Amino acid sequence: MIDRYNTKNPTVGTLYLTATHLIFVEPDSNKETWILHMHIANIEKLPLSTTGSPLLIRCKTFLSVTFVIPKDSECHDVYTSLIKLFQPVSINKLYCFNYQPAKDDFPQNAGWDYFKLDAEFKRLRVPNDIWTLCTMNEKYDLCDTYPRQIYVPQEATKLMLISSSRFRSKGRLPALTYLHANKASICRCSQPLSGFSARCLEDEQMLEAIRKTNPNTDYMYVVDTRPRINAIANRAAGKGYENEAFYENIKFHFLGIENIHVQRASLQKVLEACEQKTPTMSGFLNALESSGWLKHIRSVLGTSSFIANAVDKGVSVVVHCSDGWDRTAQVCSLASLMLDPYYRTIKGFQALIEKDWLAFGHKFSERCGHIQTEAREVSPIFTQFLDCTWQLMSQRSDAFEFNERFLLILHDHVHSCQFGTFVGNCEKDRLDLKLAERTYSLWGFMSNHLNEYINPLYKPVMDELIKANLAPQCIKFWRGMYSRFESGIHPREPLGDVLLDSKEHCNSLEDHVQHLTKRIASFKNYISKSAKKLQDATTTKPSKETVSNEIIDNKYNYDKKLSELSAADDDHPLKANNMSFANLSLNSEQTASPNGLTDEITAVAVDWKPMRNVTACSCSTPFDQFSKKTHCWRCGEIFCERCIDKSMALPGQDSGKAVPVCRSCFRTMQKNSP
Repeated sequence: MIDRYNTKNPTVGTLYLTATHLIFVEPDSNKETWILHMHIANIEKLPLSTTGSPLLIRCKTFLSVTFVIPKDSECHDVYTSLIKLFQPVSINKLYCFNYQPAKDDFPQNAGWDYFKLDAEFKRLRVPNDIWTLCTMNEKYDLCDTYPRQIYVPQEATKLMLISSSRFRSKGRLPALTYLHANKASICRCSQPLSGFSARCLEDEQMLEAIRKTNPNTDYMYVVDTRPRINAIANRAAGKGYENEAFYENIKFHFLGIENIHVQRASLQKVLEACEQKTPTMSGFLNALESSGWLKHIRSVLGTSSFIANAVDKGVSVVVHCSDGWDRTAQVCSLASLMLDPYYRTIKGFQALIEKDWLAFGHKFSERCGHIQTEAREVSPIFTQFLDCTWQLMSQRSDAFEFNERFLLILHDHVHSCQFGTFVGNCEKDRLDLKLAERTYSLWGFMSNHLNEYINPLYKPVMDELIKANLAPQCIKFWRGMYSRFESGIHPREPLGDVLLDSKEHCNSLEDHVQHLTKRIASFKNYISKSAKKLQDATTTKPSKETVSNEIIDNKYNYDKKLSELSAADDDHPLKANNMSFANLSLNSEQTASPNGLTDEITAVAVDWKPMRNVTACSCSTPFDQFSKKTHCWRCGEIFCERCIDKSMALPGQDSGKAVPVCRSCFRTMQKNSP
């Protein structure tokens, strides 16, 4: 395997080709490079060299590797096999239909029921006396790329809905996607089929009905996210945009986000900038500038900011692009993210993706190239959305519950097809494929790893609205995404990981202190009770003879006290057969083993091994800049994600919450448990 920063010393190892992964094992360092077939973007067989036949593999995760295989025939075999494996012909051949997680990792139904569209709209206080549920799309008759449940103005008639659907591209009529507390709303749709002069009275009435749902103002915005010239060109094909002469009380805006083809070409230039063989400062910056990628990111953020500011000021907005499933999804979701703090939580962000991307029909399978399809349909639209989210996180790190790793995991699994969550192009596709019955959900998997996605700087009580700073110097290149596999350019420990680790250690110790404090309080309680009993017993003065016997005959005293103890109340703390902290609990229902005291004290690691000096896990897996180092809460040692896949409640912690433990500690704790 050739490292382009160290071409003189290539790594020699063994290449394994499995049904799902390409695995390169370096025997000296015991490092493994795993490449999921579904992550491969393209494969290139380079000209023969003196050392062998090179095979260049570029991945959708922005990993780029070259393997030099000594025999050309073997290289050709690997090449032809990968060509067949990385992009199946049929959607039913995708990885998710064969994927099986580790036993007892999480059940198949986990995650599929986390989100319900009606529950999300109920949170937004819809339906109400102004907005109502439209049942005409129950069988996808009105629009087959929309969800079955769509919310429209109360005064919208059946004729208005049918006519508006027919007048809009792909039948995507205006429908509610977000309702703010001030009654201003965001609705989404596709471009009208207006051409140069066509009009639809019912569609005009539909937009007027949307405007009337907001009592704050007598106008609303219609935002066309395309550049004006693109929209004018579409008029020649019988499509186009709304004519302000026909649509009363609207203010029309073009906001200039380029189409999927421009975005695809732009990202390709970013990758070329990152793959320069001898990168220089000017060479990289010039290549990044000529790609236009940061300009496009700023454009998406700028449009989203316009919508969010309008809604915050009480003005409703109707948004569309061409077909309403790419740029419209980007700006509607980002505007909601800016407006609503709920969407900045882990659960809320997942709900936002489910609503604005999955339910409203972003074409994930086509845009991500899940199967062999028209190359012109592939485009990094969702990647841009995650990039824009990261830009907002960089500017307001205290406003988001999740961290950068959360976004990277999302990005990777949108392309991996390991889970069925993002397979298909719309809600109808996913129901037809029976994904909830045949595959696992990404949300179920992520719920088992939530502690890895927490942002330690998050402050839940935040302003309602966050604003993006659109100054050019505030739009950054996302090194963590596009250059994440480049060794040597990342800090040894990501700051977020160090902070999160420190926070978890503090939580562990606080939990342990709380547990011990309760035990000490129990001791004090029982000691005071014993002292009272002793005081009562000494009110009758013992005879001189008894005193002398007690002093002289120790064996008699011991046997006497032991018999008193055995006859005492069951919860007596000094009973020899069951001496433990747990028995001293104020809660009389708690019981523990004879070794309970020792278990509770030793079950929580007081000292955690420092992260900085650890370069490899105990299984010999080396840690790189992308690896997550995780502490075992029982022994305090550091492990890789594969070695610390167990969680359990520790007896020395008061909360009883399951925490990460290594396999060795897990086995020990199971043996010790009664």
